[in-house]
Amino acid sequence: MKILVINPGSTSTKMAVYEDLKPQYTTNIHHQAEQLANFADVHDQYDFRRELVLDELKTQGIALDFDAVVGRGGIGKPVLGGVYVINEQMISDNLHATYRHACNLGCKIAYDIAAMIPGCKAFIAEPGVVDELTPMTRLTGRPEMMRSCVWHALNQRAVAKQFAKECGRRYEDLKLIVCHLGGGISIAAHDHGRAVDVNNAINGEGPFSTERSGSFPSSDMVRLCFSGKHTEEELLKMITGQGGVIAHLGTNDMREVMRRIDEGDAYAKLVVEAMVYNVAKWVCALGATFCGDVDAILITGGVAHSTRITDMLRKRIAFLAPVHCYPGENEQGALAEAALAVLKGDTEAQEYK
Repeated sequence: MKILVINPGSTSTKMAVYEDLKPQYTTNIHHQAEQLANFADVHDQYDFRRELVLDELKTQGIALDFDAVVGRGGIGKPVLGGVYVINEQMISDNLHATYRHACNLGCKIAYDIAAMIPGCKAFIAEPGVVDELTPMTRLTGRPEMMRSCVWHALNQRAVAKQFAKECGRRYEDLKLIVCHLGGGISIAAHDHGRAVDVNNAINGEGPFSTERSGSFPSSDMVRLCFSGKHTEEELLKMITGQGGVIAHLGTNDMREVMRRIDEGDAYAKLVVEAMVYNVAKWVCALGATFCGDVDAILITGGVAHSTRITDMLRKRIAFLAPVHCYPGENEQGALAEAALAVLKGDTEAQEYK
């Protein structure tokens, strides 16, 4: 089976061609800031990104004869986990979503390219809005403010299944806490195949990350909102994009932060220690989901490439359960695997409604 994978990100578009689960071609098309500055809204980048994908295939001599095109799911309406057939309703919901992110373009690009190929299927899998929270975990102290989640569902679930396979067990039989360390940080309790509790990694819940504020005193934010010093857009950027490490140190590049620490920057060291400490608190808090009976804690994401950070984190959480690291993210491979499972009849794609 020949599968095209399309994964739009904030500043790049990743794409890959697979034959079954064997990658035949992979690339990461980086977009210069001046290119993206030409678009008033991220969703206006659709034609630009689609043509880049088609041009890249043409340049590499890759024929449009795919059995499936699978795109990264967007941040639209909450859904249960799994693989979904892309339809017009999904495309509309993603393009009109509250959260404006390039990943919302993934389903439309995949759908339109698949439409160019006779018999080709179009899918998404495990979008960031997979919501399997229990009624108890949704409740907050204000009935008009119920919890929802936006998280790294695709990578977290792929890592959890990889760990289960390595152990000779089924993902659906395990109790895991999975922590994705990236531009955003999501930490989920995977209870027998369902993520029953996970923070919203995009809207100011959980530990702060390289560019997200995480949780902070609510009353201070209310006062800031009514101070007259900031617009709504500026305040939202303080939470997502300009929060966390970048707010403290002026950079979201952890390599630069580590260089400063090595050169004796005490404040940079304090910020990193505080970030790790907050991650550890959230990991341990999810231990309550399983009454402390956790099979393993898995650490993944781009920041997990730093053994200095993962060693600091391991020191604080290893008492709870064995800790295993899976640095980086294999989203393209996970998307290809999900599409192949449907094509081979091993799983059934769900209908998006």
